[in-house]
Amino acid sequence: MSLTKSKKDEVVAEVAELLASSKMTVVAKYEGTPVKALQSLRKKGKENGTTLKVVKNRLVIKAVQANEKTKDTDTSDLTGMLLYAFNSEDEVAPAQALKAFAKANPTIEFVGAFSADGTYMDAAQVKTLADLPSKETLIGQVVETLLSPVNDVTNALSGNLHALLDGLADKATA
Repeated sequence: MSLTKSKKDEVVAEVAELLASSKMTVVAKYEGTPVKALQSLRKKGKENGTTLKVVKNRLVIKAVQANEKTKDTDTSDLTGMLLYAFNSEDEVAPAQALKAFAKANPTIEFVGAFSADGTYMDAAQVKTLADLPSKETLIGQVVETLLSPVNDVTNALSGNLHALLDGLADKATA
C-alpha cells in the first residue's frame, strides 16, 4: 500500500527534523538483512541514542533539500535499499552501532554520512569514524593523561620517602 501525499509530507518533515537535530546521520545498505536482525539493531541503537529509520530514498532526498545546511549536498549515493541512523547526542555513535552490528551481519555496509554542518562523508570516512573509541573512552584517556604527571610525582616522592626511612632505620640499628 502506497503512502498518501499527506503521509509522505509527514515522513519528509520527520526526516528533516531528525537531520536538523542529528550530529551525525549515517547511511548504510541493508539489502539481504533479515527483519529480526534489523529489529535487534534498532533496539541496540536506542541504547546509545541512535534512531534507525528505513525510508524511501526519494523522501529522504526531499528532506535533505528542505534542510538549510544540507540542501546543496550531493545525494547521488542515496540509491538502493538504505537505512538511516540518526543521533543527536554523539557524532560517532551511529557509525559504531552499525559497525558492531555489521560484524555479525555482513550484509550491512556503509554508504556515507551527513554531518551536523551539512557535509557529506563517503563510506571510507565513516569507517574511520566507526573505528574511533567511544566518547566515554576518549574522556577517560584524556583524564588518565592529565593525571599521569601527578601520579608520577606522588610515586617518586613516596619512593624517596621509603628509601629515606629505610636508611634512617638502618642507621638506628647500626
